This record gives sequence, C-alpha cells and structure tokens, in this order.
Amino acid sequence: MTPDTTPDTSPDTTIRFRRLETNPDLPLPARATPHAAGYDVRSAEPNFTLEPGEIRLVGTGLTMQMPVHIECQVRPRSGLAVRHGVTLPNTPGTIDPDYRGEVKVPLINLGRESVPIARGERVAQLVFARFETPDVTEVDRLDVTERGAGGFGSTGTG
Repeated sequence: MTPDTTPDTSPDTTIRFRRLETNPDLPLPARATPHAAGYDVRSAEPNFTLEPGEIRLVGTGLTMQMPVHIECQVRPRSGLAVRHGVTLPNTPGTIDPDYRGEVKVPLINLGRESVPIARGERVAQLVFARFETPDVTEVDRLDVTERGAGGFGSTGTG
C-alpha cells in the first residue's frame, strides 16, 4: 500500500486515534474540564515503579492521525510534577502529523522517592496546535534592530 502524500488543505481539525492491542479498555485522551487546553493521556503499561533518576518510555496503547497543519505537543502533568517530581525530559515533545507509531511518553523521576505508576494513570497531556512551514534561505546579513544580538536578560531587569 502506497502512503497518501496528498497535502491536506482542509480546515478539518479532527484527531483520529486507533487503539493497539495493549489498550482495549482505557479512555481516549480527554480534557479534564471544558476549558482545558490539554488532553490527558494514560499509561497502557502494566503497573511499574519509576525510580529516582530513572527515565522510562511509557506506551499509551494509541496511535493517531492528525491533519498536516496540526502538531501534538506532549507536556507533563503538573500534579505528577509537584507531588512526585515526575516530568518529561524533553518537554514539550513534538509529534509530527506524519507519525503513525504508538504515542509514547518519556517520563523522568526527578524526585527522591520511588513513584508507582498504575496502568490507566494519567501520565501526560497532549496539546494540539497549528504550525507554519516557512521557506528557509541563507543571506549575507540581517536587518539591524535596537536589541541586536543581546541575549538572555538583555532587555532589562524588571
């Protein structure tokens, strides 16, 4: 079967999820409140313990298809971070619209205690956003601005 390479120019924003055999029962990603930006995603792994300093790639048992103008940012859940020091080592992670593999979440335990993670526990949130793909070109010089090459903290202390 040949992949469909036709550009998607429709305004469709539907995200399509497919369950893997490891996830016959867990809910699809969902927002906890009507105004939440993130869709909570759950661990489809058997119960495990995340040790201090450990990084583990956690499967969700889901694959997805997004319109070509949408990316998915994988972000930590604030409750896990504040209560246990569990976050994502590459936050935010980006899932591109042409990826069709399992959605996996890299967790890291920055805390001092072991943290049990149960199957079905919310481990991250997915935030969907439109993105641009501008042309890239090389030039001999850039326009001059007042800030110039001033970096971190160069615009003041207040």
